[in-house]
Amino acid sequence: MAGIVEIQLQRLRNLLADRKLEIELDAKAKEWLAEAGYDPVYGARPLKRVIQRELQNPLATMILEGRFKPAEIIKVSASKDGLTIGGESLSQAAA
Repeated sequence: MAGIVEIQLQRLRNLLADRKLEIELDAKAKEWLAEAGYDPVYGARPLKRVIQRELQNPLATMILEGRFKPAEIIKVSASKDGLTIGGESLSQAAA
């Protein structure tokens, strides 16, 4: 599952590269995505939607708000509440 997470994250990295931004996910964030994106019936098929809903969409909002500068490395981790950037919950950041 970790390999599939990396493949899906590469698409997001390519989109961010167009804005001269990088994203770095620690092991907790990758593990969280792998667990949230796996379904016993559908396998890893839900992973793409989980990345879009839980990471890409809130991140896009933060970028539009100007929270990141060009050449910045965006660090993503995970807590019991979900994904975080610099300790800030992505679901709270997008609200």
